[in-house]
Amino acid sequence: MDIAYIPSPSRGVLYLGPIPLRAYAFCIILGVVVAVWLGSKRWVARGGGRHTVGDIAVWAVPFGLVGGRLYHVITDHQLYFAEGKNPWNAFKIWEGGLGIWGAIALGAVGAWIGARRRGVPLPAYADAIAPGIVLAQALGRWGNWFNQELYGRETTLPWGLEITRTLPDGEVVTTIHHPTFLYESLWCVGVAVLVIWADKRFTLGHGRAFALYVAGYTAGRFWTEWLRVDEAHHILGLRLNDWVAIVVFVAAVAYFVIVGRKRPGREDPASIDPMARAEAEAEAGAAGEEPGDGPKGDLPKGGLPKAERDGKPADGLAEKLDKLEKGAKHPA
Repeated sequence: MDIAYIPSPSRGVLYLGPIPLRAYAFCIILGVVVAVWLGSKRWVARGGGRHTVGDIAVWAVPFGLVGGRLYHVITDHQLYFAEGKNPWNAFKIWEGGLGIWGAIALGAVGAWIGARRRGVPLPAYADAIAPGIVLAQALGRWGNWFNQELYGRETTLPWGLEITRTLPDGEVVTTIHHPTFLYESLWCVGVAVLVIWADKRFTLGHGRAFALYVAGYTAGRFWTEWLRVDEAHHILGLRLNDWVAIVVFVAAVAYFVIVGRKRPGREDPASIDPMARAEAEAEAGAAGEEPGDGPKGDLPKGGLPKAERDGKPADGLAEKLDKLEKGAKHPA
């Protein structure tokens, strides 16, 4: 009986006239959009401004892309600089090849620059953006599916991935492999759910939500990396990325525990984004409202809602006054 394995796309690029639309790039861009969107919602919920995450992402994303590509090219230099290889291919990022370790490391540098410009503490920003980052990774892994790369060992499992390859002698063969892109994508979604739940349940702050994301991701990356069969450097029998995952996992857990003991709880919402109030006032002014005229009756002017500042008591207060007045006229 034939088994319906997961097919691989026959190509990873579509052409809109002369313009190539590459699936790998689309997956990366979609991941960035999701990360910024979710990060912004979480940042605002923590008391920050709605434009802060996007402003900092302008620095973090380019740095992250450069860092991810540098890590890949350095650790897999033989693919570009060995005899018979074309070094210019190192710039062809659309063909795949972004190392998450380099992306996070250099992306953090970009985020630090953007955070300093906004006066925002980087750990608080990292906590807000963490679930979005791991969801971006989940989406980015589908770019590997379109490129037919980074798959695992051969398997007979019903969810195996069909890979078509051309052997050195020119023969075209189709083999079935573990879909490690799918394993890691699903794992990343699980990590995002875990971080969101734990952040809400335990009020994580001071970078601990980000540390939980890092620990959760590296735990999954270890076993998906162990399944992969693409060319890689090995140290003491383990792939280089396995060793990196182990080291980063230990560092993340240590940070989570130490910071949790020294600085439990979460940052004061009023301290994380100096420009949040300015943004709110600017938006209120653009809408023709006075600061504090929100639906919940913010109370900046003497602690009174707008209706009472204008000499018009709120409906609920008016009813209470009427009842008191009637009671005074007709005592029981």
